[in-house]
Amino acid sequence: MQKLPSVLARTLTSETSGSPVLPDMSEVRSRLRDIVGASTNWRDHVQAMQERKALHTLLAKRQEDLPPRRMKDSYLEVILPLGSQPEIREKYLNVHNSVRFGRILEDLDSLGVLICYTHTKQEMQPRSPLSIVTALVDKINLCKKIIYPDCDIKFTGNVSWVGRTSMEVKMHMLQLHDGDYSPVLDATFVMVARDPENKRPAFVNPLVPDSPEEEEIFKQGELNKLKRIDFSTASLLKMAPTAEERKIIHDIFLNTLDTRTVSFRSRKLPPNSVWMEDAKLKGLQICHPQERNIFNRIFGGFLMRKAFELGWATACSYGSSRPFIVSVDDIMFQRPVEVGSLLLLSGQVCYTEKNYIQVRVHSEVYDADTREHQTTNIFHFTFISENEVPQVVPKTYGESMLYLDGKRHFAAIMKDI
Repeated sequence: MQKLPSVLARTLTSETSGSPVLPDMSEVRSRLRDIVGASTNWRDHVQAMQERKALHTLLAKRQEDLPPRRMKDSYLEVILPLGSQPEIREKYLNVHNSVRFGRILEDLDSLGVLICYTHTKQEMQPRSPLSIVTALVDKINLCKKIIYPDCDIKFTGNVSWVGRTSMEVKMHMLQLHDGDYSPVLDATFVMVARDPENKRPAFVNPLVPDSPEEEEIFKQGELNKLKRIDFSTASLLKMAPTAEERKIIHDIFLNTLDTRTVSFRSRKLPPNSVWMEDAKLKGLQICHPQERNIFNRIFGGFLMRKAFELGWATACSYGSSRPFIVSVDDIMFQRPVEVGSLLLLSGQVCYTEKNYIQVRVHSEVYDADTREHQTTNIFHFTFISENEVPQVVPKTYGESMLYLDGKRHFAAIMKDI
């Protein structure tokens, strides 16, 4: 955390010429496999998961039985050496000669899990009995439009709030310029702990703030939890729009009526506008074993990368110019995605304002045997385009609810940044 003194830095270090060297992202993923005991070969994954069943006996029966931890206990720093190791740039490079943000999402997801395992680590246990998975990406706010592909990146982060079975993780990304690291983004993830087979919730170590600054950070974590509950309670899938929102939708309806006819069905698109039904793209992914996580489900970071890339393409197509990511918020991981699944992604422009584009990406898995579709994730991305964009206009009631939902997310993001 930027507010915490640098003396709190507790890194996974190796010694080179007597000075500590920060671990890179490959070491992060290797460390995660060691903590869980995950197999590196797909053919051995069943046996590896069977061996985890024996770890049930190591689970705490009550949270009170676990030793409390401090924020500095989980603090990690990790390097992404794009400048000092040019050979890894290709993986992170996009066609605009900047860093692929989807790859950064993958790295944040891995780091967030490792931070939580660091918080819950028991010294006498080489393997953790916990299955820690990403439940929610609360928000990621960027303060730079461009991430350079030839400058080292540093990630820092720690656990900032703890419930009984969940943990909030704050992470920061900085990039090296002229000898100094400058901020690029701040991220807040929520992780949940489950038993060794990833079936039931499991208790995690409580968090004890160590200073007035940490007290404030912890209180903010509690407030974030309450905000998420309020936002969910007021969801348009549960509650009717407010009076002000109903007026907005009715005004849009009146503005699209064809005045040459006296009919509710006759609609006319206003100037410099696009019907919402014409502002979407779709994609399909076959989920191969290569994209599995340490629990042999599809890696959440991979899902975020694919959703972001479709969201970016949707915004690019809509605005007819290069969009830049401003914020990511409220990504709910509703159900795991199994290896071998057919993953259907749908990107929809749901709200626009000046040169901002709010995109919602819906992902679902399709079972070819039962022909059933099940939602796995909802992603919300805010982009800024180089030019002012047309206004997106809903036509149906369902589209109107998407429009209002997008407007709510956009308003919340603008308030934050």
